[in-house]
Amino acid sequence: MKFYVISLGCPKNLTNSEEFSARLISKGHKMVFTPQEADEIIVNTCGFIASAIQEAKEEIRFALELKQKGVVKKVAVTGCLVERFKEQVAKEFPQIDTVFSIAAQDATERVLKQTGTILEPLPTSLYLPEYKMSLTAPHTAYLKVADGCNNRCAYCTIPFIRGRYRSKPMADVLREAKLMIENGVQEISLIAQDTTSYGMDLYGKPQLLELLEKLLKLKGLGRIRIMYGYPHRVTKEIARLMASTDKIFHYIDIPLQHIADPVLKRMNRHCDGAQIRRTLDMLKKEVPDISLRTNFIVGFPGETKKDFNELKKFVREYEFDNMGVFEYFREKGTTAYDMKQIPARVKHERAAELVEVQSRVIDKINKRLLGTILEAIADGVDFGRTYKDAPDIDGKVTFTKPVKVGTIFKARVVDAEGYERVLEPLK
Repeated sequence: MKFYVISLGCPKNLTNSEEFSARLISKGHKMVFTPQEADEIIVNTCGFIASAIQEAKEEIRFALELKQKGVVKKVAVTGCLVERFKEQVAKEFPQIDTVFSIAAQDATERVLKQTGTILEPLPTSLYLPEYKMSLTAPHTAYLKVADGCNNRCAYCTIPFIRGRYRSKPMADVLREAKLMIENGVQEISLIAQDTTSYGMDLYGKPQLLELLEKLLKLKGLGRIRIMYGYPHRVTKEIARLMASTDKIFHYIDIPLQHIADPVLKRMNRHCDGAQIRRTLDMLKKEVPDISLRTNFIVGFPGETKKDFNELKKFVREYEFDNMGVFEYFREKGTTAYDMKQIPARVKHERAAELVEVQSRVIDKINKRLLGTILEAIADGVDFGRTYKDAPDIDGKVTFTKPVKVGTIFKARVVDAEGYERVLEPLK
């Protein structure tokens, strides 16, 4: 069988696609990179928010149109949309040959031989995948250290899609990282719904610091990037370890969601504005060149003009290098669904305002960047990213002269406008 994968959503979902694709290849099937070459299309969906659900359904329709035209023989659908809506997916799209849950991805070859809906319960443990390939560039890869979430934020569907928090045993994480290094990966991005809770379920306390210390001992390690930290779990010890080595990019992604205490409380976030500020101040003190990425939700139920103004002021003050702005999406099954909603017009206006605030912040950051020397990684001969930019989600830079793909090197910033920056590679 020749199969084509459409992988949607976050890097956590992408790692699932990498794992089941590798299993199929190990059984003699061939992965192709255009749908026209395929016998079967597998759509690995996201189902987190309304816009992701809409995108997933559009991709399913695209695949089914190809089936109807005779371009492909079969269509299979898996991922978070299935986990969230289960049998409803097949009812809405009866032309799908196979609908299967995330847990059933462990037996993808067997599952794809069946028709209908195959639902299996989420596993209680997370282990090193038997097979895994990379769907990213060869020099950069995601390493999922945990899955699921226990935080129960009021807006979030993840706990009932992905289940309770499950850490991968440390020995398995280290083995997976070693295999990545042996296969030429230079940048390993640690991911989970909450990376900073890593090990809590297995070892009784968070073990991200201990995991990082062991990863740093691996021979041939290029760089580590830390994604998806929870504000009050980013410790001074983690920051000091980061500052002590060039093997961990001085970058961290901390989705903050808001800063106003009334909003944070309604969101059921487990920290307040003061704790967030203490964490960020600590990071800036311990790691002076730290690059901070975050996300904010605007228009959450009950967000007042005062709350929003506090958020704008906070963004101006802390000058995030990269920032995502999302309008609140009302999702069934979440606590916030039954709260009094803010009009769509207000949410649109606030999102646009916050984006504009961040644009002015980036202008200030760019002025400081001109002439400075940064560490960069080449994703192509003439483009790539700085240490400030995670793969897939942050900005890219161009180079004034060719660089070998996959190399990590020093470069001078010679031009910067918005998120578009030009770097001169140094010897």
